[in-house]
Amino acid sequence: MNKKFIVALVLMCAVSVAAVFAQSEPKPAEGQAVEAQADSGLAGGFKYLAAALAVGIACIGGGMAVGKIGAAAMGAMSENAELSGKAIPFVGLAEGICLWGFLVALFIILL
Repeated sequence: MNKKFIVALVLMCAVSVAAVFAQSEPKPAEGQAVEAQADSGLAGGFKYLAAALAVGIACIGGGMAVGKIGAAAMGAMSENAELSGKAIPFVGLAEGICLWGFLVALFIILL
């Protein structure tokens, strides 16, 4: 595997651990009723961690795809300029991977 990819993955995992504990709620005082919430405590933190991983991994994959497809498209267009209309949509499809990761993260957070 690429060394830069591994370093980016480790840094993303290390930074996203804070999301697990970002949503912890204070303990209620004595005599107060405890309301059950779906997003309380550690389970709510894992929801944000999953959303961060969905976006992060999708963006890393999309970046790798755009890099390879873009380099191949530029090489093909340097030999034959008429291929530009056929090559550019493939780069756009690779960028769509990041948008799907964002949509998945949005659904994780909202639902």
